Amino acid sequence: MSILIKPIITEKATADSEVYNRYGFVVDKKANKVEIKKAVESAYGVSVTKVRTINVRPDRSTRYTKTGMVTGKTSAYKKAIVQVAEGEVIDLYSNL
Repeated sequence: MSILIKPIITEKATADSEVYNRYGFVVDKKANKVEIKKAVESAYGVSVTKVRTINVRPDRSTRYTKTGMVTGKTSAYKKAIVQVAEGEVIDLYSNL
C-alpha cells in the first residue's frame, strides 16, 4: 500500500511551492499525518515541518439529455499539503 499516490500540479499548488515551500499530494484515504510525513521524507529526502490534510468530497452533477436525465459523480480523495523546511526543495518534475 503506497501512501503517496501522486503530486498535485496546478497553478495554485505551483505558486504555493515557489512562495511558501508547500507541496500538495493526493494520498491514501486511511493515511494519517505521521505516515504522510514519513513517506514524503523517505521519498524526496527532505525534512517536513508541517502536514495539513483535507478530505475532498465527491462532486455530483446532473445533465438533461435527449435520452433522459444523466447523473454522475467524481470520486472522493484525500489531499495533503506538506510544508518543507526553509531552503529545501522537492523537484516534482524530475520524478514524473
